[in-house]
Amino acid sequence: MIEVDIKKELHSFESEMNLEIKLDIEEKEFICISGKSGSGKTTLLRVLAGLEEAKGFIKVGDKLWLDGTHSLAPQKRGIGFVFQDYALFDNMSVEENLLFIKNDKKLSRELLNICEIYNLKDRYPATLSGGQKQRVALCRAMMNRPKLLLMDEPLSALDPTMRAKLQDEILSLHKRFETITIFVSHDPSEIYRLSNRVIVLENGKIKADGTPKEILLKTSGSQKLSFEGELLDIIKVDVVYIAIISIGQQIVEVVLSPGEAKNLKTGERVTLSTKAFIPTVKRAGS
Repeated sequence: MIEVDIKKELHSFESEMNLEIKLDIEEKEFICISGKSGSGKTTLLRVLAGLEEAKGFIKVGDKLWLDGTHSLAPQKRGIGFVFQDYALFDNMSVEENLLFIKNDKKLSRELLNICEIYNLKDRYPATLSGGQKQRVALCRAMMNRPKLLLMDEPLSALDPTMRAKLQDEILSLHKRFETITIFVSHDPSEIYRLSNRVIVLENGKIKADGTPKEILLKTSGSQKLSFEGELLDIIKVDVVYIAIISIGQQIVEVVLSPGEAKNLKTGERVTLSTKAFIPTVKRAGS
């Protein structure tokens, strides 16, 4: 179990805020951290990793990683960290990148096989695609069999097909090594698919903490479907108004009454919900 109770002042060009996080993390949990940019997600990961200082304490089992007078060095925390930019050593082959962390060829072979890149073991990072580099970074992070695996939006730059493939491999490694995984993501489908717990940060505080269904499914009462998006435009057509709303990767049109149109402004976040609706679900492209 990991106990976290930390405080840290955050400064940016726009504002100042305090990161104040108190939470307990159970063994084998897969937690997704979500929230707007600047809410403290990356800073939280870096404090857990020992890459940034903070007040308070972090206790892992019976060991203190952070207390009022002492902070355990990152290399002594037994963590794995997967960055957005891969952070691979360009002058080392794929296998050498892994063995640099721990000289265990059996483990490196097992990890490369799980991620289906063992045939690339002698290649150098400059010759790999983005997805291949991310696989190598993931394998390298697992080389010390970490108690805690931290991932800061590692799949954000990949196409949907590659993201889905790597999500499967991340889940396989999480289960195989029984690690605690904390994963930063803005993608609702990714969060739902990977995690068993979702923590939403806002202005450095925990705004919500629950299961993916509790956090992501916003329906209530007799509502059947509910989506959150950005209102791009409102267009008047005869006596009605048409709202143009961006939801995920889709743009949809919705008819508004004059009263609804009057109370909405372009650029704001809106919730689109419906009650009397029978949806049809079919394979995309069919």
